[in-house]
Parts: sequence; structure tokens; C-alpha cells
Amino acid sequence: MKQRVITAVIALAFFIPLMIMGGIPFQLVVVAMGVIGIYELFNMKGLELKCIEGALTLLATAVMILGPGQIFGIFPTTMDTNSFFYLFVMIILMLPVFSKNEYTIEDAAFPVMISLYVGMGFKNLLVARDAGMPVIIYALFVVWATDIGAYFFGRKFGTKKFAPHISPNKTIEGALGGILSAVVVSLFYLMFFPMPNYSLTTMLVLTIIFSVISQLGDLVQSAYKRYYNVKDSGKILPGHGGILDRFDSLLFVFPLMHMLGVF
Repeated sequence: MKQRVITAVIALAFFIPLMIMGGIPFQLVVVAMGVIGIYELFNMKGLELKCIEGALTLLATAVMILGPGQIFGIFPTTMDTNSFFYLFVMIILMLPVFSKNEYTIEDAAFPVMISLYVGMGFKNLLVARDAGMPVIIYALFVVWATDIGAYFFGRKFGTKKFAPHISPNKTIEGALGGILSAVVVSLFYLMFFPMPNYSLTTMLVLTIIFSVISQLGDLVQSAYKRYYNVKDSGKILPGHGGILDRFDSLLFVFPLMHMLGVF
């Protein structure tokens, strides 16, 4: 726990000022986190990034996060993010042709899925920041309150296992405690920093949805790690694991917030 707290303090001391600053410095940090996330997923699967598949996946993820206009200024305006991503899918699907079927369509699905997962998640982190600090802080509070509440409620009251085949320590009582914590924290926060698109009551209902999705995002990452038989997605954050171990919930919450019109 001591190591986790020290790492969290150092990471936040680095991340929060850049988040407040916004602009290119924050964009570069978010792209770097996306690149590390892709590396972690490749590493869990036992693949090297030093191949055409790895290079294409990193490029596709960076374009998903920033948009092709900021990566390739020479691209025409019609080359939007969706068009570029489809081009990436086309190239990946061509690999079986040139590998004499040693590279299968199942192999091709992996880079496509993870670039979309990581790219869209971190892209919406930038979109939330552009919408204003109150929006991104709200999202962070929901995820953090859910995580902390689930941990302490689970330790105090947890008896019924939530998903023992994926994460044996998680309990239904802990999950409900996480939702309750997110609602209480959001209530106090939204009283001072209301969201422009919804009333307080609606936002509290949405907070319940985001808290549930936050926990599911965490379980998704846990399922991947259990499947690949690894404890953490990476080692870049001592006591916490990898980038995906810390941002797994946010990679689900930010896109959903955007889809539901919070920003």
C-alpha cells in the first residue's frame, strides 16, 4: 500500500499539471500512454512490436487519438479518422495474403480490436479535456470513488463473490459500495460544478451507469490478464502495474460519457 500511495502521488504530480495545461504537452502524454498501452497488450499476448503489425497498430492508435490531420498534415480533409482506420483494417487484412496464410484473420482481429479500444479510450480523454476541466475531473472522481469505495466496502462487508472466475477478491457488496461512493462524491461535486447538458438528477443517474461501466472496464482488463496468465499489464507504475491497470476503467467511461452527451 505504501508503494502504491507513493507511486500515485508522483504520477498525479506529473499528470495533473499537464492535464491543466492541456494543448500539445497533454496530447503528447496521452499518445505516449496509448503507445504504452498497445505495448502492454502485445507483450501480454507474447508478441513483439518490432514488426509491420506492431508498427501499423501503433500508427493507427496514434491517429485514433489525435486524428490524421495532426499526424499527417499532407492528408486531404476527406481523410478523417474513420477513413484512416478503415485503411488500417484493409492493410492488416492483406497480411494473410503476403504471409501465405501463416497470418490468419484471427491474428488480424487482435491489432484492430486493441487499437480501437486504446485509441478511442484515450481520444475521448482528450475530448473531455477540451470540454473543460470540470468534465474531466468529474470523470476522474467517478472512477476513483468507485474504485476506493468498492475496495473498502468489499473488505468490510464483502461476502458474495462478484466474478470469482475473473477477479476472486471482488464482491457484490463491494461493487454496490463503489456505486454508492461514486454517487455521494458526484453529488457534492456537481452541486458546485454542474454539467451544462444535464440536470443534477439526470447526472446522478448517469453516475450510477458510469460507475457500473467503470467496474466492468476493470473486469475486462482482469479477464485479459487471467487469460494471458499475467498479474499486471505492465510494470511502469510500481505497486499499480501498467498503464492499462490504471486506465482500464477510464477507457470505458470516457467514450460512454461522450456517447451520452456529457461532453
